[in-house]
Amino acid sequence: MRTLPVALLALVIAATAAGCRSGNVKPSVPTAAPVDVDRFMGDWYVIAHIPSFPERDAYRAVESYARLPDGRIRTTFRYRKGALDGPEKTMHPVGTVRPDTGGAVWNMQFVWPIQAEYVISFVDADYQQTIVARSKRDYVWLMARTPAISDADYQARLRQIEALGYDLSKLRRVPQ
Repeated sequence: MRTLPVALLALVIAATAAGCRSGNVKPSVPTAAPVDVDRFMGDWYVIAHIPSFPERDAYRAVESYARLPDGRIRTTFRYRKGALDGPEKTMHPVGTVRPDTGGAVWNMQFVWPIQAEYVISFVDADYQQTIVARSKRDYVWLMARTPAISDADYQARLRQIEALGYDLSKLRRVPQ
């Protein structure tokens, strides 16, 4: 059965998230508040990231958000494992916007009851590019509505990520 790999993945995610901040602790990275959460919904291609364990070999990574009737955010992270034509993998965390954060700070829950901090640190005026960060500076995601961005935009976003306190040598450009 495939139960063992799924259970193992859940355990890895839980262990990774165990050190994550949760609750309503104010993030130590700047936020892009206010964020129009409904406008943020939809597909975002992962252009580059400091990956979590399951994302290390991700290709064609896309994060999709949809608002649920109760206000939570259904998230689907899909990617190809190991190659552009590798097997498709998915994860389905649920996001919750933290109150009084202007829509910029979410709790992402992969495994109950652990919630990982998710900070929208930058989103451009047209909601075409975003940087999602964490106070621990362990993971970061540069995402766009398209599978590629210009080199000028990429370099500008790298400068922003570095200014947030991230080590760019850990950043991985995701093949799309």
